[in-house]
Amino acid sequence: MKIAVVGTGYVGLVAGTCFAETGNDVICVDIDPAKIAKLQKGEPTIFEPGLKELILKNQEEGRLAFTTDLKEAVTKSQVIFLAVGTPSSVDGSADLTAVQKVTADVGTAMNGSKIIVNKSTVPVGTAKKVAEILRGQTSHPFHVVSNPEFLKEGSAIDDFLKPDRVVIGTDSDEAWTVMRELYDPFVRQGNPVIRMTNLSAEMTKYAANAMLATKISFINEIALLCDRIGADVESVRSGITSDVRIGKHFLYPGPGYGGSCFPKDVKALLKAGNEAGLPMRIVAAAEKANERQKQVLAEKMEQYFGGTSALKGKVIAVWGLAFKPNTDDMREAPALVLIDHLLKAGAHVRAFDPIAHETAPQALKQQGSDLTNFQLSHSAYQALEGADALALVTEWNEFRLPDFERIKSLLKKPVIFDGRNIWKPDLLKKKGFTYFGIGRA
Repeated sequence: MKIAVVGTGYVGLVAGTCFAETGNDVICVDIDPAKIAKLQKGEPTIFEPGLKELILKNQEEGRLAFTTDLKEAVTKSQVIFLAVGTPSSVDGSADLTAVQKVTADVGTAMNGSKIIVNKSTVPVGTAKKVAEILRGQTSHPFHVVSNPEFLKEGSAIDDFLKPDRVVIGTDSDEAWTVMRELYDPFVRQGNPVIRMTNLSAEMTKYAANAMLATKISFINEIALLCDRIGADVESVRSGITSDVRIGKHFLYPGPGYGGSCFPKDVKALLKAGNEAGLPMRIVAAAEKANERQKQVLAEKMEQYFGGTSALKGKVIAVWGLAFKPNTDDMREAPALVLIDHLLKAGAHVRAFDPIAHETAPQALKQQGSDLTNFQLSHSAYQALEGADALALVTEWNEFRLPDFERIKSLLKKPVIFDGRNIWKPDLLKKKGFTYFGIGRA
């Protein structure tokens, strides 16, 4: 099948590469010449395990190409995926400027019947707007499909190649047949390909992310209560997740959710509810709880050291900066809130992340943090030298079994703030550490 993917961000690059991997001829398009130049050399512009190898393989086999020429990509393709950014506007709604511009350009370039697929996360009703824009630009027939992505950063390749489900929103039998054929190689184990209307498909994406965000905020609130009353949230979590009605996923306490999807999609769903005259109270509570959760590690430090003023001059080592492991994505990362709080209090921050060493300083600057007292370390242990405490924020695998004796020898005092509960409190206390987790007794 001949496919064009417009937008080489996280979704577009992963989707285009994986479609090429199943034998399709794919052209990925972007307006950024520097980005396309890197991709043409086989250099991914995002970090995702396994992505570089797949790009190089499919380029060498002639199935994957990168270009800035949208017209050429559209004219050569039967299916055109729109995978451009939809960032949050000031009012929380999704900014559709890029979607609208690309849709108009695609319509102008069309040379025959095409299937236009919304792969970007877009508000309910966007498919109708896309169709209206296309009708104003072309007389050629077309079908608009809503095909939301459900990728997890850090495991996106596996998620795409082996999806739990594929959602296809379309009223067109012709488009459904083509999309079903396109996704057949990914669902050979029998996972469902679900057909629904465009409106339902758009809603499904927001509902899924809002539900997951709510689960995270729920367990975080339970953890806060455990802190107050002396219960152990890990025991509580084991007790509730053994109930099949609740399940084990997304119920791990931490410093709050971040990334490109949950914060943005929760805001967009809240905006959609308000516009429909139906305030989304549970979703709003999840967002509010998450904002509070991002302050928890800083609050624990203040309580230990004796207040905000007591942080002045302290050196805090921070392990993990990206919003989750196996990515360099700093969007809405909890580490940004913690570090900014510490710097404003006059503390010195030494941070280490295996991948996000380039994106983290940029993100801190964008949020207005003064980086005078911020330093990136070349290794996890270097960050500890002479520090007053260690704060773990992102649970990279290499942090799970560190040399605790070495940690103890490098810190001024053996104090650990474990934002992901990856270490056992009893073990660390026996080793002489003062340990603070999230909801740990």
